[in-house]
Amino acid sequence: MKKILVLAGVFAVTMAQAQQRMTPELLWKLGRVSAETVTPDGKSVIYGVGYVNMDENSSERNLYRIPVTGGQPTQITSTKGGESVVHIDKAGNIIYLHKGQLWQLTGGKGEPKQLTNFEGGLSNIRFSPDGKYVLFSREVEVKKVHSSDMYPKLKKANAYVYDDLNYRHWDTWEDGKFQHVFFAPYNDGKIGTATDIMPGEPHDTPQMPFGGLEDMIWSPDSKAILYVSKKKFGKEYAVSTNTDIYRYDLASGKTSNYTESNKGYDTAPAYSEDGTKLAWLAMDEDGNEADQNELIISDVKSGKKYNLTKDWDETINSFTWSKDGSKIWFVAPTKGTIQLFEVELPKNLGKFSAKNIKQVTKGQFDINDIAGQSGNSLIVSRTDMNHAAELFRVDSKSGKLTQLTNVNDAIYSKLSLSKVEPRITKATDGKDLFSWVVYPPDFDPNKKYPTLLYCQGGPQSALTQYYSYRWNMQLMAANGYIVVAPNRRGMPGHGDEWNRQISGDWGGQAIRDYLTAIDDVAKEKYVDKDRLGAVGASYGGYSVFMLAGLHEGRFKTFIAHDGLFDMRSWYGTTEELFFANNELKGPYWDTKAPKAYKEFNPIEHANKWNTPILIVQGGQDFRVGIEQGLQAFQLAQLKGIKSRLLYLPDENHWVLQPQNAIVWQSEFFKWLDETLKPTNN
Repeated sequence: MKKILVLAGVFAVTMAQAQQRMTPELLWKLGRVSAETVTPDGKSVIYGVGYVNMDENSSERNLYRIPVTGGQPTQITSTKGGESVVHIDKAGNIIYLHKGQLWQLTGGKGEPKQLTNFEGGLSNIRFSPDGKYVLFSREVEVKKVHSSDMYPKLKKANAYVYDDLNYRHWDTWEDGKFQHVFFAPYNDGKIGTATDIMPGEPHDTPQMPFGGLEDMIWSPDSKAILYVSKKKFGKEYAVSTNTDIYRYDLASGKTSNYTESNKGYDTAPAYSEDGTKLAWLAMDEDGNEADQNELIISDVKSGKKYNLTKDWDETINSFTWSKDGSKIWFVAPTKGTIQLFEVELPKNLGKFSAKNIKQVTKGQFDINDIAGQSGNSLIVSRTDMNHAAELFRVDSKSGKLTQLTNVNDAIYSKLSLSKVEPRITKATDGKDLFSWVVYPPDFDPNKKYPTLLYCQGGPQSALTQYYSYRWNMQLMAANGYIVVAPNRRGMPGHGDEWNRQISGDWGGQAIRDYLTAIDDVAKEKYVDKDRLGAVGASYGGYSVFMLAGLHEGRFKTFIAHDGLFDMRSWYGTTEELFFANNELKGPYWDTKAPKAYKEFNPIEHANKWNTPILIVQGGQDFRVGIEQGLQAFQLAQLKGIKSRLLYLPDENHWVLQPQNAIVWQSEFFKWLDETLKPTNN
């Protein structure tokens, strides 16, 4: 009898463990997995895992190795900080970057050896194919804009003087310094005199603030450097997206523009293994950051260029060459997911057609990155709304996925996961509107649940099976909410026309799509129509502000993070004006001012605000300036509406610091608790 009771107790504990739900604290304990590369012999994958130290408000990332066939991973670095692989030679020596210097693991294991002690540190490093040079980027002062340069005797002065735009970008005031590309001789850890290939230019490579190693590569013969740059300054820089791919010849020191004819973004150049072809991604339209991203190939010898995806109706995120140069694999959004595609290259590129594009993977998940190739397999990163990124092996012929890493299995094995279902609704214009609906763990259709409309940012960001550490669908559902996440107008994955429809129409069809989606789900008996909320950030925050004046009593609460509240003041303070011009269709002082400043401006509907609202604002957000959140909060307060301001002075458009993120999530759910009062879960 005692034995039976003991077994019953063990069973109860096991069940209790299985019944756990995701919490903010658990979310931030997850290991963050990201692939580095496949080893040259094709036998192993090198990847990184980062963990947050909540007490220190910091993170640490170490490198691991795992066989491509699967098996036990081996940790290969343990130094405090973050490491990233730079190069693996044929002998298996791993050279990696740590705290701005190069280190080596001889044979890929053992104690690391520091190779360089370069003053100021290195970043974005590439070795030349012949091993004689190293390519890297570093910051260079080009303009003098600070008082210390202009008035050296005024030691206590702290002033900036600007004569042109951009005076600030994303979360940083311009200080006259720019990222430049350098190359230098390299021999056994010793770096010779470095040459700046952009001397005196007020231009950045990599592109700031989000460019990286993909913006600078070597030619296969080590005789040239290709780099991406937007060679514009001031107002021209602020209103344009025209980056080009430049070629710098080491022998002559001359630079030529490889993509001068294209007026939009040109990015991510990559040579085929044999060096006969160059591929890159391109957008045609200057000023449109969300134009269709197309795959271009150039025959290096003839110089002829071919647009391989001109007849394909979607946009590409990233790509990689096959080792034999016969194929290109890329990832792209499609119907609420991101999938792997294959391009088979004919010998005559002029005869290429969209029929040569094949979808390799299918399923309710996202393929986010391609780490490399091993035989007929690719190593990719995969997520879904219930699981953070892990590495998988994909059979490129069958599309079969095999999981390689299991970094977070111990946590997920104890969680009750959410059911995630696709749902199709007819939009007001008769088109199919795709949504993800996420249900609480242990969902019971006989109960009634509070339900959240999730409004995605962008506005042209795909809403797929991603896994966010802030806007986390699993976490929202675990707190007892059904989440409705529509792929409203403007989102990639449903054709180029669908994606373009939102520009100039922010407050039109996209908002109607949101209302259509929530109204449709609200018909279900398990949705408590008296406890609906709408939440979102950036364009999603704008959407919440618009809905606050247009929802006609549907919602009982709102949460808007870094949302656009007054389009006039936003246009006057935001920095990348190409985005504002393209999306709003002009400035507010035009005699025929676009709808964005009247009909589609949340502040113009402020007289109808009457619903509780939580407003979140980052103090270092220069994309959506602080005045946007403060104006909205002041309005709500003066109208006597239950409202709260969560101000994060040290955060930009996102919440990046771990302890701030816990505060954010705590306030998020506390607000929902106060205003929707979930009782069923």
